[in-house]
Amino acid sequence: MTSALERFRELLRIPTVSAAPDDAAALAVFDDFQRALERLYPATHAHLERDVVSGHALLYRWPGRVAADPLVLMAHQDVVPVVSAEWSRDPFGADIVGEGTDARIVARGAIDDKGALVAILEAVEALVSEGHVPARDVYLAFGHNEETAGDGAGAIVDLLRSRDVRPGLVLDEGGAVVDGVLPGVARATAMIGVAERGIMTAWLTAREIGGHASTPAAMPATARLARAIVRLQRHPFPRRISPPVRAMLTTVAPHAPRALAILFRRLGVTGPLIAAVFSHLGPETNALVRTTAVATELQGAPAENVLATSARAAVNIRLLTGDTIASATARLHRVIADDGIEIEVRHGTDPSPVSPWRGEPWRRLAGAIASALDPDIVATPYLQLGASDSRWFTAISPHVYRFTPFHLTRSERDALHAHDESIRVDVWLRGIGFYRDLIAAS
Repeated sequence: MTSALERFRELLRIPTVSAAPDDAAALAVFDDFQRALERLYPATHAHLERDVVSGHALLYRWPGRVAADPLVLMAHQDVVPVVSAEWSRDPFGADIVGEGTDARIVARGAIDDKGALVAILEAVEALVSEGHVPARDVYLAFGHNEETAGDGAGAIVDLLRSRDVRPGLVLDEGGAVVDGVLPGVARATAMIGVAERGIMTAWLTAREIGGHASTPAAMPATARLARAIVRLQRHPFPRRISPPVRAMLTTVAPHAPRALAILFRRLGVTGPLIAAVFSHLGPETNALVRTTAVATELQGAPAENVLATSARAAVNIRLLTGDTIASATARLHRVIADDGIEIEVRHGTDPSPVSPWRGEPWRRLAGAIASALDPDIVATPYLQLGASDSRWFTAISPHVYRFTPFHLTRSERDALHAHDESIRVDVWLRGIGFYRDLIAAS
């Protein structure tokens, strides 16, 4: 496994930072990355068919004994930008810190998402080298711009649709194996996303004549905008237990203390109480029970002594299952209640369909978790809080799941998109076994 680790480190050192479509220099790094894949995984590239889609997205097909109901394993090549000054190590140095079971690789992309991409390739390379022929076709779908547009994965779906490929199981990044996320549940849980929240961005704009800051109007554009933001903050979207969260609580109920188990099993009565408690436990559990909205990007005057002729805020909204872009937009108008605030939806997608948490595809996932990670882990359905490339695949498969086979601590999860992202070496190596077992069972 030492060679697997060194291959992982080499690929982490290639800075495939999300790039604009017209940024030739940044996109050239993806060419370097793909050449490294060809060199490091020769058996995979000799035996699997490969398409380069939308410039840099990759689609591999490993022919199985039958083509129907193929398995699709997803990951993305791109990583988010870094602020190097915040890191304790070179973010693209892939340094190994610590020893033994505490040894970890520190690098941008260690978890999100080269950890999964390289683990998938390690599993495939080993199986191909052993002469394994999968029972059904296996596809590897590696988008190149998940962190920005995500249309690389969309183009892959278009290609598969044109070939009449209907996957029987799609697995992308998502929940992980975690401890202590759910109140009262001591067992480690594998959080398998059966759906993901929708995402939309709305621009709020307030306008005025402008002028010198020494003579402001009674309600300048900046103050009007600030009032609108405060109203959204004071009146969050209502709490409720959506079907994926209901399934999650029902699944973990046998592993919770008796009093909590009763609450989790009787959600028809206790749902409002559980939702209220979850909303106060922290950001993650709050996001499980309501649509969230937060002002992010702000724009105002061009100088400190100039009144803004327009003040603008981007509001990032993540839609809970059951909400829509249309219903969220209507609520923005009701809550802000100000005709002087223009509300423009710039882009968005509704929440994904909900994949079943019973049946043969689910059993294959749960079986690989038990065989490769730990039979005592509780595999539970989960509502994916962030967006992923998997949303594109719901158009061609009803069995789309979001799970990364790594046992992650809270601090490791918090480092995603932040500084000092890292993964423990032994955790990453066990993830290879998960993909190997999943392929073998497919």
